[in-house]
Amino acid sequence: MSRLAQRFAHLKAEQKKALVSYVMAGDPTPAVTVPLLHDMVAAGVDILEVGLPFSDPMADGPVIALAAERALAGGTNTLDAIEMVKTFRQKDQDTPVVLMGYLNPVEVIGYEQFVQIASQAGVDGLILVDLPPEEAEEFDAILAKHDMDQVFLLAPTSTDERIAHVVKQARGFIYYVSLKGVTGAATLDTQAAAERIAKIKQATDLPVGVGFGISDATSAQAMGQVADAVIVGSAFVKPFAELSTSEASAKAVEKVKELRAALDQL
Repeated sequence: MSRLAQRFAHLKAEQKKALVSYVMAGDPTPAVTVPLLHDMVAAGVDILEVGLPFSDPMADGPVIALAAERALAGGTNTLDAIEMVKTFRQKDQDTPVVLMGYLNPVEVIGYEQFVQIASQAGVDGLILVDLPPEEAEEFDAILAKHDMDQVFLLAPTSTDERIAHVVKQARGFIYYVSLKGVTGAATLDTQAAAERIAKIKQATDLPVGVGFGISDATSAQAMGQVADAVIVGSAFVKPFAELSTSEASAKAVEKVKELRAALDQL
């Protein structure tokens, strides 16, 4: 059983919801990331989503796009990000880690080599925003050889046929994008998202996580009532554009505690 499956099974047995935190690797400097990952886990994060810095993101809003720019300017590339996961694993062998990024850097490295390096570093899953399931069979076969999960996105616009196709191929969990827009968008229609999540859960036994537009205790609780996991990114990343590194890290940890407390009230 993968680390992701184990973590979701454990949380389900405890009747708890997973808190998934997004951290851009290398933002604003490489030295920040690994200590921040450990601090966020200690504060209550269940699953870590580590962003691979990329110069031309399509799903990320301004907050995360700028974080990628800072990380790239600081010298962090895809292989550096994976090395950070390897360093994190020296002290934490239990917390699932999922990489989130885009296909271009993976193709430059090569599918087989990328997955082998990620697997050896302790990565549990991968979200490639611009790799549709219709074109993912070759890559998925390589991931399966290394016991890594491929997580796919579903959106408010996903048709029944699309949902059926994605749940058939996905492993780990389903990532439901709760709104039509990019990360960090301010408007979240919780009722519409709840209806779509219920529809997805009818089609699969996989856990369903919901992200985009969740930034505080209220939105986390609303989505935690209907989803298995709440995924938060921009609220953790934004402080690094506004504050000193130490202050931003502390604020991100405080946000984890706020969201963890909100989910634990469900």
